[in-house]
Amino acid sequence: MSDVAGDPLANISVGQSDSYTRTITDADIVLFAGVSGDDNPVHINEPWAAAAMFKGRIAHGMLSASYISTVIGTRLPGPGTIYMGQSLKFKAPVRIGDTVTATVTVREINEEKRRLTLDTVCTVGQTVVIDGEAMVMLPKPLS
Repeated sequence: MSDVAGDPLANISVGQSDSYTRTITDADIVLFAGVSGDDNPVHINEPWAAAAMFKGRIAHGMLSASYISTVIGTRLPGPGTIYMGQSLKFKAPVRIGDTVTATVTVREINEEKRRLTLDTVCTVGQTVVIDGEAMVMLPKPLS
């Protein structure tokens, strides 16, 4: 986690990880649809979704992926971190009532550029629902 008074990079090591966990609600999906504009019926229309591939409504993949951003911006590396890139592979659906855990693990540190390569994963129980990699830049120390 970042040391607000000192250099956040000083407290980061390869293999370090942190997580954020949240249970998906109907309200989360409806609000995300409103904010994102993604009103795909697989997310918001139960009769339509029941007849589709997943046999019921599923959460937006980007809703679960947004929890990765929560970890990066609030926990590891923490406040002031700049998100530079993210790759994502969506591996399984997330449903209302599922508890998603987003975990970020430091894979590589580039001290000169103040950049980290992070392994990112979202799980529901033992099931990986999203797998990916992020590139972030840490803020310079406060004077």
